[in-house]
Amino acid sequence: MAKGIVSQVVRIKAPARPVISETLRLADLESDLLEEDAMLKGLRFNGGPFVGIDTEVFEASGCRFENSRFTGSRLERGQFSDCVFATCDFSQVNAHDVSLIRCEVSGSRITGSSWKSGTFRDVHFSGCVIAPAMLRQMKLYAVTFSDCKLIGADFQGAEFHNVRFESCDLTGAQFANTKIGTARFDLCTLADIGGAASLKGAAVRGPGAMELALSLAREVGIRFEDY
Repeated sequence: MAKGIVSQVVRIKAPARPVISETLRLADLESDLLEEDAMLKGLRFNGGPFVGIDTEVFEASGCRFENSRFTGSRLERGQFSDCVFATCDFSQVNAHDVSLIRCEVSGSRITGSSWKSGTFRDVHFSGCVIAPAMLRQMKLYAVTFSDCKLIGADFQGAEFHNVRFESCDLTGAQFANTKIGTARFDLCTLADIGGAASLKGAAVRGPGAMELALSLAREVGIRFEDY
């Protein structure tokens, strides 16, 4: 086992579930807009007018987004709290200082997007394609990624506190200067990781441990040769 990558049990706090009313109002796609200074609350969106929008200082809480497309949008200084995103598309989104608090994101695409300097707190991503995507300088607290494709995902400068990856493909992911509080990688693919040394203190279970060890060896200049 590589030095700094531990094998003992590291317990991870599970994300808190979003608190959403059982009776949501169906959103009016012409008037319930995610625009500047918007406050959306208790709404259910089926689809949504979110493609290519440019907005900042917004808040959405207690909402459910189904089949909603945020493709190519710029979001800044906003927050989604107690929200569920099901089969949504965040491709090519540019999000700066945007936070997700107590959210669930399932079956969604987050390809080619850039999330920077925001916070994910109590968020569960499941069955999502996040390949590639930039999550630089993000702060992650009690975040779980389950069965996600994170090939080439860029976590440079991010902070991990109670972060868990379960059965995820992280081939070629970048972790340079990542700050690890507590993190687990269970049954993940960790081939060709960049910045592997920054994962000191993380717990790894499964074949990904050997892949991570090889990445560490490569970073310090160790070469393996066949006879």
